[in-house]
Amino acid sequence: MATKRTTTVSDSRKKETEQAPREKMSAIDILEADHRQVEEFFDKYEELEDASDKSQLAAKICTALQAHTQIEEEIFYPAAREAIENPELIDEAIVEHASAKQLIGEIENMEPGDELYDAKVKVLQEQVLHHVEEEEGELFPQVEASELDLDALGKKMAERKAALLSK
Repeated sequence: MATKRTTTVSDSRKKETEQAPREKMSAIDILEADHRQVEEFFDKYEELEDASDKSQLAAKICTALQAHTQIEEEIFYPAAREAIENPELIDEAIVEHASAKQLIGEIENMEPGDELYDAKVKVLQEQVLHHVEEEEGELFPQVEASELDLDALGKKMAERKAALLSK
């Protein structure tokens, strides 16, 4: 049985992340804000019973995850790979993304009430929570200890994410 992950971000850092405009957030702040948002979406999904509400929230989850994975893969991971001592963490994250993308595609081609729909959303949640735990617990501390300019990287990521979500 899956257990709920407790947030590892301090309350003060969480408030900073929530209040800062995305364009002025560091790369890690942007990714952590995305993590908190999708965690909230998954928590809300678990409370829903109406098929239409589930469909709308599942679409939000999928869109948020697609934009998040794309900015990580295009911008954050290449920079992090060069900056950290354990680049295999990036390889693992990319494999985790591939698995999530497969489930997202399946969910997008289904409707609530279809066999396995809720199960697929739940498994996606579990995979994402595992991914978040590894990123925040292992990858982000290494990136923060590096010489990487996280503010400049955050600006690029915010711009790319805005472009993706405006499509």
